[in-house]
Amino acid sequence: MEISLNVWVLTIVGLCVLIAADFFIGGRKPHEVSLKEAGAWTTVWIVLAGLFGLGLHLFGTSKASGEFFAGFLTEKSLSVDNLFVFVLIMAKFAVPTAYQQRVLMVGVLIALVLRALFIAAGAAMISAFSWIFFIFGAFLIWTAWKLIKEAREDHGEETYEENRFLKMVERRFPSTDRYHGTKLFVVENGKRLMTPMLIVMLAIGSTDVLFALDSIPAIFGLTQDPYIVFTANAFALMGLRQLYFLIGGLLEKLVHLSYGLSVILGFIGVKLVLHALHESGVHVPEIGIAVSLGVIGAVLVVTTVTSLLATRRTKEDASV
Repeated sequence: MEISLNVWVLTIVGLCVLIAADFFIGGRKPHEVSLKEAGAWTTVWIVLAGLFGLGLHLFGTSKASGEFFAGFLTEKSLSVDNLFVFVLIMAKFAVPTAYQQRVLMVGVLIALVLRALFIAAGAAMISAFSWIFFIFGAFLIWTAWKLIKEAREDHGEETYEENRFLKMVERRFPSTDRYHGTKLFVVENGKRLMTPMLIVMLAIGSTDVLFALDSIPAIFGLTQDPYIVFTANAFALMGLRQLYFLIGGLLEKLVHLSYGLSVILGFIGVKLVLHALHESGVHVPEIGIAVSLGVIGAVLVVTTVTSLLATRRTKEDASV
């Protein structure tokens, strides 16, 4: 789908307006987010994503709309997996409940900018090297196998370990050991110091880079249109803050999520390899976007249902 520069500009401006509205209406004043508020905003972002996908169908093509919805579902499901790590980060830095939404808002914005850079790099590699699909496909299949392996292992109580970037920042820039509201810097004894608020925001944003290594190749397996890749990522990420508060208590119940994600990533990996073979002149069947959308949706439904049933069964056994 050909996208003009004007459409790109209008899309980015529109997303910025939505982010600003989200901040000034729901996130400007630090407070504990209720389930009602989180549910309302989660619904708003899902509806907006649905309207955007419908707009692609009306003003673009049905293929573009299908690719967007498949990409959005994939990115959304992968972002739910991110929430497990976000919970660990919040616990690691002992973020007060009232400040968590501000941390997530800024952290997600950092992640969105970084993902835009990843998308641009991915699009450039695809246009220059058709064989990159083999690498993307093999990487996703390996990631799927790794997810299954990790899901079968008993890790006990997980903790968050700071990445190299965060450790470098903490070494080079002095910081305080306590929060000062939502301030990122304070002056103590004539010295300008970082607060834990800034550190945890950087932790959220930089950690998402690791998840982007999986999600960006995955969505490029569904569409090679940078516009659809970017907008699907944007809508999936922008509702992540509210989703954190909405399903925070349910995360531990999604015991089969890793299995579901492994199936989705493995499926897309195979799709990428088949596409790469087709581009190389080998006569192999390609998987259409309708099939992809059906498989992704079915896997997510089955994973959610089996997770809830397994959790309820475990609870019943424990009460006996």
